[in-house]
Amino acid sequence: MERSEQIRILKGLMSHLDSKTNVDAGGIMKTPSDTYTCEDRFKMEWDTFFLNHPQIIGMSGDLPKNDTFVTTQDFGIPILATRNSKGEFKAYANVCSHRGVIVEGERKGEKSKFSCPFHGWTFNNQGSLIGYPKGDHFGEIDKSCYGLKPLPCIEKYGFLWVHPSEEGEINLNDLLGSNLIKEFESWNFEKLLFTNEEEYVTDMNWKLAIDTFGETYHFSVLHKDSLFENFHGNCQMFDSFKRNGRLILCKREIDEMRKLPEKDWNICTGTLPVYYLFPNIIFMPTNEGAFLVKEYPLENSPNKSVSKVCFYFYPEVLEYIKNLEKSGNQEGITLQEQYGGFADVIRDEDYVVAASSHKGLMSGKLDYLTFGRNEPALHHYHNTYREALGLQSLPLIQN
Repeated sequence: MERSEQIRILKGLMSHLDSKTNVDAGGIMKTPSDTYTCEDRFKMEWDTFFLNHPQIIGMSGDLPKNDTFVTTQDFGIPILATRNSKGEFKAYANVCSHRGVIVEGERKGEKSKFSCPFHGWTFNNQGSLIGYPKGDHFGEIDKSCYGLKPLPCIEKYGFLWVHPSEEGEINLNDLLGSNLIKEFESWNFEKLLFTNEEEYVTDMNWKLAIDTFGETYHFSVLHKDSLFENFHGNCQMFDSFKRNGRLILCKREIDEMRKLPEKDWNICTGTLPVYYLFPNIIFMPTNEGAFLVKEYPLENSPNKSVSKVCFYFYPEVLEYIKNLEKSGNQEGITLQEQYGGFADVIRDEDYVVAASSHKGLMSGKLDYLTFGRNEPALHHYHNTYREALGLQSLPLIQN
């Protein structure tokens, strides 16, 4: 993030703290309950947001060197993504051209060749069919016509985008906008290295999971014994970038940081930036690394979802942790436990109440959810969601 933007945000938070104010959306907004429960709406979402929209499948650090790969089936299309022997990021339908079997079953690893478990047809990491057993028995084929189906993909700013459709386009100017592109260029996300991933399956709509990241109004109640000890609740900054948003959470460390000269202020010391990347990604950078949260529906249903929380660290931080562990110092272990502890709060507190909210919505006893003046990120998210589906925007209710 550019220095001038860091200072603007930090001063804005300090002003809110001093005046006991918060960001103000200008009114409240009511979101109909069927946003989360309607089967027909869910089918529209699945088609629009997952089958026919570019997807962030991970980060550059998921493919840390040549001849590495990752696979996913999270949005309906089995995908094999590789960093080939030339260092290029490529993506293919993970479907054997012989009989349609999933070629690579592992989640990630290091390979330059992929062999189908059914008959042993083998492909290289540039998608070409390079061999099949007993060719004299099977019959002669033109191998150039039997490669894995390539999919549009882009690696930029440390993120890996894949489009599930062969005819799909990935236009980052349209997806992010020039301001967010400029901001991403100023970070060093391409240096982040993957360390581990956790999955949380919950009986709730996938958008309720995203909603939990959209405000800090709940911190003093739900997180009173956890996050509230490290964050000021109900104090944030919010900016939108096309369909994307950036919510800035206010850490209590800002109280000491503001005593330092302005040149020593740091956005990740005084705050936790939370980027919402349309349609289903939450990304939170820190001084040490980042969290990438991917939200997906499960079982072709609006009533079940999975959150995939991925942890990344900068190389120098991992080296520092490694050296501490060698020396018997517990600080490195503590840092990793802090990251895991943050994810535990998401699972054990945020998602528990979100699942409870889903039960309440399924009861049919609530016509709408209400987002307050102090929850502009939720206003923006739900109206961009509706706009993408061709639905009418929800109005502000002045109060």
